[in-house]
Amino acid sequence: MSTYVRFRHFGRIGTHMHSARNVGRYKSSKPEDSQEGNPLLKYLTMKITATGPITVAEYMREVLTNPLKGYYMHHDMLGEHGDFVTSPEISQIFGELIGIWCVSEWISGGKSKSLNLVELGPGRGSLMSDILRVFSQFKHLLNTCDISIHLVEVSPKLSEIQALNLTEKSTDAKYEDRSSCYKMGITKTGLPINWYYNIQDVPSGYTFYIAHEFFDALPIHILQKIQDEWREVLIDVDPEIQHKLRFVLGSSSSHIAKTFIKADEKRNRVEVCPEAAIIIQKLASQIKNFGGAAIIADYGHSGNKEDTFRGFRSHQLHNVLLAPGTADLTADVDFNFLKRMIGNYVSFLGPITQSEFLRNMGIDLRLKVLLENAKDATTQQHLIKSYDVLMNPNKMGKRFQFFSLFPHSRLEQTSNVKYPIAGFTELETS
Repeated sequence: MSTYVRFRHFGRIGTHMHSARNVGRYKSSKPEDSQEGNPLLKYLTMKITATGPITVAEYMREVLTNPLKGYYMHHDMLGEHGDFVTSPEISQIFGELIGIWCVSEWISGGKSKSLNLVELGPGRGSLMSDILRVFSQFKHLLNTCDISIHLVEVSPKLSEIQALNLTEKSTDAKYEDRSSCYKMGITKTGLPINWYYNIQDVPSGYTFYIAHEFFDALPIHILQKIQDEWREVLIDVDPEIQHKLRFVLGSSSSHIAKTFIKADEKRNRVEVCPEAAIIIQKLASQIKNFGGAAIIADYGHSGNKEDTFRGFRSHQLHNVLLAPGTADLTADVDFNFLKRMIGNYVSFLGPITQSEFLRNMGIDLRLKVLLENAKDATTQQHLIKSYDVLMNPNKMGKRFQFFSLFPHSRLEQTSNVKYPIAGFTELETS
């Protein structure tokens, strides 16, 4: 008898439409969907044939970051001609308000003499560019602070684009020691900037961590409850159809389940992300020991969803097992899981919806100023349309959540109305 069984919910995997990245219907009929000749599929098939079915986490890791054919390694997937669009690409206001959040928290936190500004998964660098523009406008306040920029990026392609956008040139200088930063330069605003493959390599110190649509791309394990036992969903080669992968169930209780599943878990299927646990604990430890804060913006839930693993290509939902390496793979962030992993290390706020956060940060006032300064009707229409995408509950307004980490001492200040937590406290307009 086989030690694996066909995964009964295959039809549901990869076809949900929870994400703001989705702007169309599920499709998978493009020429590049052909499985023959796909080098990553060939590699995965050989690997599975030799060693047995692999976890969804291992599959995601290979599909997204395989050095030769991984999706993130050689694609510029962002923007109108990419596979999805993010908030910083939609409107400059988004990044500006994150920049104001940083300045506000730096002031409220005691105006540290040094600041590491760290972004995890910085995309094209649009968000950091907008943040640094805000910093330059507050130069009179920040001139007493030694600021450095640190980007955690595994994609050579995206790091090149980031360097061009943030330094106006391709930044080729590299360290031989690849355990440290692999690229360095000076931003257009005159600040030192460094690139790293791993967050563990970023220097310690007073730090603001920014993670926008980062945690959703981390590899997940999918666990299915069968007769009071948790078994892991795996990926296998379909023996009946050439060049095709399929979902199967592991035959025994999963070690991941024993480690991460709560005893009172009510769901029958759970997505678990050990890498998210490691990273959030790293952020919490750094903030506790050195001060600072973290802002996390992603689409997610509070431990109530069961099936969010899906693929995106050309703004369409894409079968996660089809043509690996040609589409983005993602899963909603479980914010309750992050809270459990943080424990009592630091305090946290949220998650709250993107529309709540941006409104608390003053997006309506900022839009009004930009509309008044706009020189033509086309610019005004673009500003209004972008605002609607960010704030409309049927678009990004409710689908994206904001979550933040602070030292315990910072939250103790909130009893004094002089130091509210930016973005998580309603803006006073009077």
